[in-house]
Amino acid sequence: MQKRLISILKYAFFLGLGIFLVWWSLHKMSDENYQKFITALKTANYYLLIPVFFILSASHISRAIRWKILMKSMGYNPKLSNTFCAVMVGYLANFAFPRLGEVLKCTILAKYEKVPTDKLVGTILVERAVDVLSFFIVIIISLLTQAHIVGTYAKDFINEYFLSQDTSTAILKVSIILVSLVAIFFITRFIFTKYLHIKFVQQLKNIYHGVIDGLLSVKRLKNKWAFIFHSVFIWSCYLAGTYVGFFAIEQTSHLPVLSTFPVLVFGTVATMITPGGIGSYPELLMKAMLLYNVEEAFGSANGWLQWSAQFIIILVVGFICLAVLPYLNKTKNEISTVNTQ
Repeated sequence: MQKRLISILKYAFFLGLGIFLVWWSLHKMSDENYQKFITALKTANYYLLIPVFFILSASHISRAIRWKILMKSMGYNPKLSNTFCAVMVGYLANFAFPRLGEVLKCTILAKYEKVPTDKLVGTILVERAVDVLSFFIVIIISLLTQAHIVGTYAKDFINEYFLSQDTSTAILKVSIILVSLVAIFFITRFIFTKYLHIKFVQQLKNIYHGVIDGLLSVKRLKNKWAFIFHSVFIWSCYLAGTYVGFFAIEQTSHLPVLSTFPVLVFGTVATMITPGGIGSYPELLMKAMLLYNVEEAFGSANGWLQWSAQFIIILVVGFICLAVLPYLNKTKNEISTVNTQ
């Protein structure tokens, strides 16, 4: 009960932060900028939602295929339709509750494909690690290709957060985290060895091995190149969708192709701050576009259009997947019911 309350409070905080950012980003605009903002939204090319829809949908399908590749390395071969639906319902859940989507997509696939949930958790951790690596590659490309634009900003950021007078405090925190992780490892190992006769400990050990098995799935990949291809393709779709989004309004249509890298970096950070990037996504995209001398009003307008496009895609496709999942597995459920009888 207490754990659920803490989760609700955390969600309420981040959702409240998102709503505050929505209010703040609009409230701080001058009357002139607000009029420009409204005009940009009224004159925007909403037909661009169509190519963006297909580009981002392709990234979601690719993510489902990549997840399927990981599961196949463990001896499971779920249907792509179920995997894709689980991915989309997971995205939908993340808009409602941060990180709930990761849990929900595992439980959905475990329900319809009988893949152990603990092993699925391991594959999710692998995916997240690959996404973090991909994100850092995008950051590096941003710095290498757009150094004259983002170099000063990056330098100021590093000086403020990593090279400040509180460096010793940061090192202490990192050291405490590392020591804690090592301590947890040895304590867990001791408990699994000393108290394995207890049923609850046996269950914990099974879950632990399931997660580890999921993590090791990346080592057993039979088609590593396909996994790498889909990892590159997913982030290429993100970049392509962002670039197409620039053409939604005239004032951002001049942005160069390589500007999509730093803009995507800012947008990705926004999704880490608030659920689904609500409030923070348009604000940070505007900050990124300021580096390219795009006026605040037009940067905000483009940010809201790009966020809305992503939100609508996940909302529509997510609810469709949620509705069709039982029908896609109707035959399987009927067979299961007959066997139990």
